[in-house]
Amino acid sequence: MRSSLSALAWCGVWLVAAAAVPAQDPPPPRDEGKWVPLFNGRDLDGWIPKIKGFPLGENHLDTFRVENGILKVSYDKYAQFDGKFGHLFYKDKFSHYVLRVEYRFVGEQVKGGPGWAVRNSGVMFHSQPPETMHLDQNFPVSIEAQFLGGLGQGDRPTLAVCTPGTNIVMNGQFVTQHCTRSQAKSYHGDQWVTVEIEVRGSGKVRHLIDGQPVIEYEQCQLDPKDSDGAKLIKDGKLLIDEGWIALQAESHPIEFRRVEIKVLKK
Repeated sequence: MRSSLSALAWCGVWLVAAAAVPAQDPPPPRDEGKWVPLFNGRDLDGWIPKIKGFPLGENHLDTFRVENGILKVSYDKYAQFDGKFGHLFYKDKFSHYVLRVEYRFVGEQVKGGPGWAVRNSGVMFHSQPPETMHLDQNFPVSIEAQFLGGLGQGDRPTLAVCTPGTNIVMNGQFVTQHCTRSQAKSYHGDQWVTVEIEVRGSGKVRHLIDGQPVIEYEQCQLDPKDSDGAKLIKDGKLLIDEGWIALQAESHPIEFRRVEIKVLKK
């Protein structure tokens, strides 16, 4: 995504799309202190796509797929990107947890993708419910741990934080700029990168690589000046205590080898 207090537990009642999670789905993983895979390595079970311009659940041009144990964001069936920003949502919401993701960028950006989106993707968390996104919404109201791939030379650190429809507090300062750079190193080429995002409700959030934090912030909250964020404010409550997780599709192919979660005690 481009570089641009009381608790809220996403309680807004909106119309639910027909593609809601089936009743027979198993309950969400709640084994505190244990790593639980969200991606099973076989298919997209438990995940639901939302691509701009299409209803929830429609996987336009097979953008999200699983091949040889890898969850892929692919554009080989696209003639043109045409602003079709996509997000693949996990079916359950979470509050206190550590999310571990292993990713790598591959190939070339699809024709028509924006220049800022070259080797650019991410994982959204503390997201609004996917069924509350409107048809042509580019990004869910959420916090993004941004994945950036190196361009072969120069400095392009991964794991920045971006805030579509939200704001954060960092080092005691209220932050409204869209993206804030991390202290991570740059990863060039198509190498696998493993990252962790530690989320403690409306408290501390840390992005980590190799167990070392590269950025920290807190008090994730809705932005009343953002049209999409403002719609989610109830009774004046801004702080976000929980939300959904989504993998991003922003026009550059990316692969995910592992997506797993460790639920923490509140």
